Amino acid sequence: MLAVAEMYVKGVSTRDAEAVMREFGIESLSSSQVSRAAKLLDDELEAWRNRPLGQVKYLILDARYEKMRHGGVVRDAAVLSAIGIGPDERRRVLGVSVALSEAEVHWRGFLESLVARGLRGVEFIVSDDHSGLRAARRAVLGGATWQRCQFHLARNAIHHAPNVESRKRIGAELRTVWNASTLAKAETALAEIVASYRTSAPKLAAWLEENAPEGLAVFTLPEHHRRRLRTSNPMERSVQQELKRRTVKVRVFPSDDALLRLVSAVLVEIDEKWASETKAYIKWECQDA
Repeated sequence: MLAVAEMYVKGVSTRDAEAVMREFGIESLSSSQVSRAAKLLDDELEAWRNRPLGQVKYLILDARYEKMRHGGVVRDAAVLSAIGIGPDERRRVLGVSVALSEAEVHWRGFLESLVARGLRGVEFIVSDDHSGLRAARRAVLGGATWQRCQFHLARNAIHHAPNVESRKRIGAELRTVWNASTLAKAETALAEIVASYRTSAPKLAAWLEENAPEGLAVFTLPEHHRRRLRTSNPMERSVQQELKRRTVKVRVFPSDDALLRLVSAVLVEIDEKWASETKAYIKWECQDA
């Protein structure tokens, strides 16, 4: 049963698991038996989700959606997750939660659960600008500097561009802002972009003037830290893509417990891998601005 549970976590389909177990003399392995086997992991996974936290200087927040049955219908469920960098200079997966949406009440409950487990010392947060997350972040961790993910911000700017020509151009123009060597140079480059669209695309210019400065908070960090914290992409690549690879075979989870079980198991693996890395993710002694 433990072997079946391990295969489930690794993303092996029920059919493939049945073929493997048949070699051990176990016939007609059903999906319900796979689920029962996976439940053997629940106590261990719950203990991991509730383990004590400590000082975390940098925090990255993100969410992805999975299909889940709820109340007799298939719903999109939000998987909220957080990673952080603490005194040991390594990334750590801090926690995960499954909710029916990214509404403030769900993000706020998740962040409050991290604080209740001992999360402290957060100075800098990276995330997208989802309204629920924004409100929850301000309420629970309002003292931390917020960096709006530059990748998502540029993608949003493209959607506000009025024509194909400006959509092709705006991404490259914003990269000159993100890649500036200092905050002053980034602000100057942004002002020039806004001015260039003031007549031809006034709505885009107004949107950039209001929103793009939220992508510049990273310039307050030491130079060697900026590349890691300018976007939430490190989480997208290391966490969300791996979750997608493991969940794609399930397609629709039968319950929130089943969804939380699988994503927790995957995140435990990622967290253990990061904890054992010998190379620091961010070196705190690199403080030159």
